[in-house]
Amino acid sequence: MKLFLASSLVVSSLFSAEVVEVQKRFESSQKCKVCHRRIVEEWSKSWHAKSHFENDEYFRKTLEYVSRKTRKSLNAVKVQCATCHNPRISVTKTDIDYEIAAVMGLTSDDDPVNKAVNSKAISEGINCVVCHNIDKIHDEYDKSKRGINRVEWTPSGVMTGPYKDAKSPYHKVVSHEFMNTNPNKLCFVCHANDRSVYGLVFTDMESEYIGKKTCVSCHMGPKHKDVAATFKMYNGKAKMRMVRKHGFVGAHTPSLWKDALELELKRQKDKLLIKIKNPQPHNIPSGFGSREILVEVVYKKGSTTVGQKTLSLTRHYIRRHKKVGIAHLAVKQSKDTSIKAHGEKIVRLPLVNGAESVEVTLYYRLVNDEVRTLLDLKEQIWSKKNFIVKSSLDLR
Repeated sequence: MKLFLASSLVVSSLFSAEVVEVQKRFESSQKCKVCHRRIVEEWSKSWHAKSHFENDEYFRKTLEYVSRKTRKSLNAVKVQCATCHNPRISVTKTDIDYEIAAVMGLTSDDDPVNKAVNSKAISEGINCVVCHNIDKIHDEYDKSKRGINRVEWTPSGVMTGPYKDAKSPYHKVVSHEFMNTNPNKLCFVCHANDRSVYGLVFTDMESEYIGKKTCVSCHMGPKHKDVAATFKMYNGKAKMRMVRKHGFVGAHTPSLWKDALELELKRQKDKLLIKIKNPQPHNIPSGFGSREILVEVVYKKGSTTVGQKTLSLTRHYIRRHKKVGIAHLAVKQSKDTSIKAHGEKIVRLPLVNGAESVEVTLYYRLVNDEVRTLLDLKEQIWSKKNFIVKSSLDLR
């Protein structure tokens, strides 16, 4: 066990990053709300605001599962995952001394690791001082370096944004061109190159991304006229700008799934051909492992159902000793069944005798049955089917 712990911690130490302390007056989004009320209120309903383990059942139970299966302390796993979930954490690595003390129950609340994990400063997850304190993104780094290990921070009190003429009486402001010309660069700091603890890449959204469409055009919506800051600094007025929403809608937002895929049905002799087209710039499903597309097929004779079938397009993961597991512990994964960016997938099914019509409906689920059972996820959001599209075909 000690050998495993030592090797794990040596690897994690290679990915440690320099911490830039955030002054207390900039830690909370509520302080930003004084000038940026609309933005903060939109963000507060987003999943960026829920990226802390206390606010996300899936994340919390994944941490606990990884801790049990790897025999690492829970706080060590939290620090490792904070790379993206809580990148302003004040400790970015654990060592063998801490791990031994944790296993023996000898750590205290004053230990730097325990203080960092339990700090209120990171309780808001991906808040203002994450995205708007990034000074430099290192694209030249190895892809395995993500989140906090891929960026440099501005000094505390220096906020970054897209506007060259922005100013504030409360903090310094600098503009970064990548927020205007290449915002995907910022998104891919974390939303790319997801790897298991054994190095298996189970999602690489950056590599699968095709086209010039930006992430923010969907996930922050189109630009519209509004104020970014309500403070009246421009000749006694707040400045109107072209802004985007900060709700960061995504896979957790049911409305985003409606018509996200296209569906065509065709009869070919005794077969039903189901063509699923993906007009989006990334694969679907994508993101964290075990997300799922459900293809529900219902054969009818008149109004009577004479046959039905449900297909699952998802990934399955095998951990050590050939046991079923989750993506973060995988050493192997099943074939990729996702629909590629700007691509299509054709599914062929036999027709049912006597069927006069067929109806096919696509749904999206955040977690498949296998992983939901492994993690014992209770909240309804993880089993809910989100409607995408429906199509019917007359077979007569």
